[in-house]
Amino acid sequence: MKKIVLLPLDERPCNYIYPQNMFNNDDIHITVPDMSIMGNKKTPGDHEKIVEFLLEETKDAYGLVLSVDTLLYGGILPSRLHYFTEEELKERLSVIRKIRENNPDLIIYAFNLIMRCPQYSSSDEEPDYYEYCGLEIFKYGYYNHKKELGVITEEEQKAFDSMQVPEKEVQDFLHRRETNCALNIAALDLVEEKIIDFLIIPQDDSSEFGWTAIDQRKISKIISKKNLQLSVYMYPGADEVANTLLSKMVLKIEKKRPLFYVKYNSVSAPRTIPFLEDRYLDLTVNYQILAAGGLITQNLSEADIVLCVNANGISMMEKSTLDHECDRGMTTFRNMPEFMEFMDYCVNDLHKKVAVADVATINGSDYELIAMMQQKDLLLKVASYAGWNTSSNTLGTCIPHAVVNYLYGNTKAHYDFLVSRYIEDFAYMTCVRAKVLATLEARGMNYFSVDGQRGVVAKEVKAEIEAFIPEYLQSIQDHYVIRDCYMPWSRMFEVGILASYK
Repeated sequence: MKKIVLLPLDERPCNYIYPQNMFNNDDIHITVPDMSIMGNKKTPGDHEKIVEFLLEETKDAYGLVLSVDTLLYGGILPSRLHYFTEEELKERLSVIRKIRENNPDLIIYAFNLIMRCPQYSSSDEEPDYYEYCGLEIFKYGYYNHKKELGVITEEEQKAFDSMQVPEKEVQDFLHRRETNCALNIAALDLVEEKIIDFLIIPQDDSSEFGWTAIDQRKISKIISKKNLQLSVYMYPGADEVANTLLSKMVLKIEKKRPLFYVKYNSVSAPRTIPFLEDRYLDLTVNYQILAAGGLITQNLSEADIVLCVNANGISMMEKSTLDHECDRGMTTFRNMPEFMEFMDYCVNDLHKKVAVADVATINGSDYELIAMMQQKDLLLKVASYAGWNTSSNTLGTCIPHAVVNYLYGNTKAHYDFLVSRYIEDFAYMTCVRAKVLATLEARGMNYFSVDGQRGVVAKEVKAEIEAFIPEYLQSIQDHYVIRDCYMPWSRMFEVGILASYK
């Protein structure tokens, strides 16, 4: 059995539970820190204990998948809130050298986010001042960047000139960005020295212009200067990257390189730019496959895995509900019957492993896709499915899951994770979340604050999910048991579901 140590990005299920559920088997064991030292939302993890864990557990491990943000700051949210100096953080980063010294043969794959700049005002995941000036901070960076590039419009210039942003808050934000960017660059030095074998620098909630894009360009120039393009990837993403790196590592263990054939439901979909991302969908799909250890083929017959990408033919939809008003990108600009017949042919005639990336809408499933997959009796026959949060979150979940299925087949763990995806991504995110949310105001709660992880809201969410499944997910209604249902950060954005296939 090969031991792989994982330091997750934070304690939420998508970062802590998904990788374990996907990759643990008789041949691979994923070792993670105890939840008690992982922190809680804005409270950072216990740095000293995390370092102890890493130094001890990597001594006899085959590989390490490391969130640099957790090592340095204590998690993804603390990375946006800290007041560490660059020198203090570089001292923390040096722990990776000690890990390498203790086990020279260890394979180290790491990821280190470019700090995001949300396009809205909310302090739920940002400093308190972001509640009243977050959007202004984003716009300030957006206009400033366009002005520097000489592409700002006259209307944008007027808006830029009239902006009034609080100087103290902007300086706090930019100082932290500068520090974090310096640590992104310091991580490149470790790759150059072959301390880190492979590094992903994900862009969390990115945009074509603005603070994140400025940092991206700065880091990209250094990657090129150091000739690290083949050992450092930079593309949109965040919460899915551990899955991607584990996929790459497991394929290295198994000495395999699966070939992916990519199928879109629209000729225009590959050239759409998903929400919170900065480039064409097709470019990110290619990066995600490559980072996970695969390659792309144009020959369907030689493909090991077929990636079916369900997208909007014009622009990703902002919400996913059962009764949402579909735009032309969801109707005229895509051909769902052909897409489904192709999927059915690949599964039932060619007996291919089919991964389904549902990226037509942000943060939820496309009801039409799920309904048609049920008509074809495909929900439990595909190698993977995902449709949660951003396009990259989805791609970085369904691609690694398909790799695991390609390597190890239709195990119990495979079906456990597959039914969990339908329950979370479709049942909860597409319907149940909005239904329960509508009841919160009367209870003195809101989207960002409910009655704890396992309070009344969590119980209601589970009840609504179990009422939803017989009506809309008949294919799995006799094949699942929900063992736990909770609200990880005591809010409505995500849900924690532990489900088993039966």
